[in-house]
Amino acid sequence: MGVTFPNETPEYRSARAALLKREVTLRREMEAVAALLRTLPPGGEVPEDYSFDCLGADGAPSTVRLSELFRGGDTLMLYHYMFPRHTGDIRPGPTTGAMAQVPLASGPCPSCTALIDMWEGTMPHFEGLGGNLAVVAKAPITQVSAFARDKGWKHIRLLSAANNSFKRDYHGEGADGQQAPIMTVFKRWPGGLSGSTGRPKCFSSRVIRVRTCGTWAPSSRFGRCST
Repeated sequence: MGVTFPNETPEYRSARAALLKREVTLRREMEAVAALLRTLPPGGEVPEDYSFDCLGADGAPSTVRLSELFRGGDTLMLYHYMFPRHTGDIRPGPTTGAMAQVPLASGPCPSCTALIDMWEGTMPHFEGLGGNLAVVAKAPITQVSAFARDKGWKHIRLLSAANNSFKRDYHGEGADGQQAPIMTVFKRWPGGLSGSTGRPKCFSSRVIRVRTCGTWAPSSRFGRCST
């Protein structure tokens, strides 16, 4: 039986049915592209085992290596948080909390923040299904963690690349210092770390536009919708 809504016209129903067919085609194409992403050949070898600033278990500033972020798995997604935001972004910043008094251009991007807000609530479920995601800002970890406390974020792993070249190397930061919202996906191949310096010769990377985290989580654990 077809779906209709109160008082709709035949013209509306005909146009809506035609649009639905295009929506179904688009959805199937997105699924197909996601499948192709997962079958890309390995990307370039990661040049170094980047050291990120973070907060330790005791809440004190600490560092963590890229290799440690895998947490025993073989896939790692790092989202490039635009913090600081693009200098051309004049949308209002936070009006309360740690970031209320900093210059607008030094604060976090509202769109990135909204995205992380969404991830915050779903992260326990995502990780329970095998996902592995962390968020990397350029701002100092003290600012990032203070803002996270204001937002009530407890599940998102937050890192700072203030003291390494990660965001520049993987185009989360332009030559002019402007930040970009992308996701870098790393794959760790068998063999572990190589050499006395701990350089990770077993990593490769891919840079993708942000879609859904499930695209890069172990696919066998995520249901696929079909229409």
